[in-house]
Amino acid sequence: MLSRKKHLETLKLKAQAQYEWDVIVIGGGATGLGSAVDAASRGLKVLLLEGHDFAKGTSSRATKLAHGGVRYLAQGNFSLVKEALEERGRMLVNAPNLVKPLAFVIPVRNVFQKFFYWIGLKMYDMLAGKLGVGPTTMMKKNEVLRAVPTISQQKLHGGVRYFDAQFDDARLAIALMKTLHKLGGLAINYMPVTGFVKTAEKVNGVQARDEFSGESFTFKAKAVINATGVWVDDVRRLDLPDSKPMLSPSQGVHVVVDQHFYPAKEALLVPKTSDGRVLFVVPWLGKTLIGTTDTPRKDSPWEPDALPEEVDFILKTAGQYLANAPTRADVRSVFVGLRPLVSAGGEKQNTKSISREHTVITAPSGLVTITGGKWTTYRSMAEEVVDLVCEQQGWVNKPTRTRYLRLEDDLPMRKPGSAIHENLDLNEAEIAQAVLEEMAVTIEDVLARRSRALFLDSQAALACMNEVRFVLQNELRYSDEELDRQEDEFRRLVAQYSLRADC
Repeated sequence: MLSRKKHLETLKLKAQAQYEWDVIVIGGGATGLGSAVDAASRGLKVLLLEGHDFAKGTSSRATKLAHGGVRYLAQGNFSLVKEALEERGRMLVNAPNLVKPLAFVIPVRNVFQKFFYWIGLKMYDMLAGKLGVGPTTMMKKNEVLRAVPTISQQKLHGGVRYFDAQFDDARLAIALMKTLHKLGGLAINYMPVTGFVKTAEKVNGVQARDEFSGESFTFKAKAVINATGVWVDDVRRLDLPDSKPMLSPSQGVHVVVDQHFYPAKEALLVPKTSDGRVLFVVPWLGKTLIGTTDTPRKDSPWEPDALPEEVDFILKTAGQYLANAPTRADVRSVFVGLRPLVSAGGEKQNTKSISREHTVITAPSGLVTITGGKWTTYRSMAEEVVDLVCEQQGWVNKPTRTRYLRLEDDLPMRKPGSAIHENLDLNEAEIAQAVLEEMAVTIEDVLARRSRALFLDSQAALACMNEVRFVLQNELRYSDEELDRQEDEFRRLVAQYSLRADC
């Protein structure tokens, strides 16, 4: 049983005893969890501190695809594509219940487009090698219509089918958290780092605060990894206040509509939109996920807003390819993720041209920061940063075990019981499981990341709030005041995930 209360008690005892961890990882998203699992797989003593909930940020707001990146192939970035395809293959092997092969259809309007995309995707297959998922094939018009019955036939000539993979990002994060604990590490949420402990200007620990009690702690460590995604610069400034920014964040918007707009089992890829990106239409958990955009931002809020023009762009582009085009009134949920794009020299650039590759730097204090990348390459990024830490610390003969490490309990056990809402596959027993076994401690944790209710249908999630409140009160003994606060916060969140008149 993974209980935050028990983990907090363990941490208090270790802090009082001035226990020294080998590695403290700051950040509980894909990169942080991956780095912590990698370090623990080498036999190191690992503590992970997350300031909010696991995968609260970008790591729960992806397009849910484990992919090499067709667009990066067109840009000639073969090394990035090859690495991602290799890691996609490892994800399929290491989390087979959570990561599944998915076929994609690219609609084409003439024979030239068909051969152009077929040749490019055959190269995609070659780069994947033995870790390939399935062969790229040409499709006749009638084959496309059978695969995607709701596709618009206007100007449709045929298509190209290729294969990638799909996964539930937040659930994979929870699987990594469980794996970390199985390996002897410890992770705790709602424990933001507020400062660093130093000796002779070198980082040898962190200061952190429990968000619920307000109690402060000092944790000692031989090495500290900053893996906080789009917030790495904030953490770097805790170490060195005049640190220059590493990132030029951009935001990607996704909309979710009902399955009848796209009842296919295969995904649709629009290979070139009006802004030069690609657009995915993906079946996901009984709904249809459509996205994404690439809009530069100067700030990095926890809950970024979708711009009206972004939503309109997604719906307009999807409507050009679907016979029954969804409208704003059809949107069940809209969510926004921030990309931690590494910008050379911190100069302002078009975010579509900024590298999706990752960067690892070591500050004069010894603080190691890793950022950039994407979900598909989380494991190789983690291996690289922990390799560096081992080299810096002189830890030899500690190779990673994560290349072939099966993730722990990577799929939530289905519990018997009646669904608490007709539009969601969630019952009271599963809510209790999230609280008692998966460290969910708020209404949002349960309805956004242990289940995906908020992302699938924001208003249905709101209707489930009382049932979650009841379980939290029974299991965690929260006061009415605390639960009222959580309800108010969740209502505000639902308003952001619902398509408002100004969005």
